[in-house]
Amino acid sequence: MPIYEGPTIDEAISKGLHALGMPKEEVDIEILADAKKGFLGMGKKDAKVSIEPTKNDISEEPVESVEVPVKKVVEEENTPLSDSEELSETTNQLVDLDAEEAIKELALYLTDITKGMGVPALVKIQHESNGLIVMNLETNKQGMLIGKHGKILNALQYLSQVFLHRVAKDKLSVVVNIGNYRQKREEVLTRLAQRTAEKVKETGRPVFLEPMPAFERKMIHSALSKDEYIKTHSEGEDPYRYLVVEPAKKYF
Repeated sequence: MPIYEGPTIDEAISKGLHALGMPKEEVDIEILADAKKGFLGMGKKDAKVSIEPTKNDISEEPVESVEVPVKKVVEEENTPLSDSEELSETTNQLVDLDAEEAIKELALYLTDITKGMGVPALVKIQHESNGLIVMNLETNKQGMLIGKHGKILNALQYLSQVFLHRVAKDKLSVVVNIGNYRQKREEVLTRLAQRTAEKVKETGRPVFLEPMPAFERKMIHSALSKDEYIKTHSEGEDPYRYLVVEPAKKYF
């Protein structure tokens, strides 16, 4: 188990990531010890963290591996296109739309994006009882719109939420889905939440999960909300915001 030290936790993590040559979203981080300032220069201790490459337990579902022109949706495979570049022309004439109009425009927007990718999809709109809007993309090339570990689908998700934020008069929440991917993903996340909680209880240390969309973080929040030994919170900025699962201090 590789251990890295530094004057602060952030510096220890940075040192470990540099040594491994990996980004934060592709590793599991455990805080072993916080830094101690000591007194009059005595007893000073560096922070210690353990960093290991993330195992593939967050994305168990098989996804067709194919090459696609992802530049229209993501930059360098991981990052959604700058919304200021991609959405400016689209949203210039769309302001303060009511919910129905905004959703209809989003469906047209997703239709255009998938056509531009060479994977045209039929967009079907579904309204959930909790107010969530689900945009179901129907295509015979699902893997090309899901991408490795769901990266392309999550990029479409991110762009869709930014689109609604810009054009809709009221706050709307959207999920972009293909086939039963989101349902399978929820099952995977529920199992991940349970395994992570057990790990935190065993070690008494926080676990940092990979970046994921807000609604997926909420699934894990919800799955662990009744566990009095565990608490969760999110850190970072979208689309790289991630979840921290940690022990409830009153029990540790």
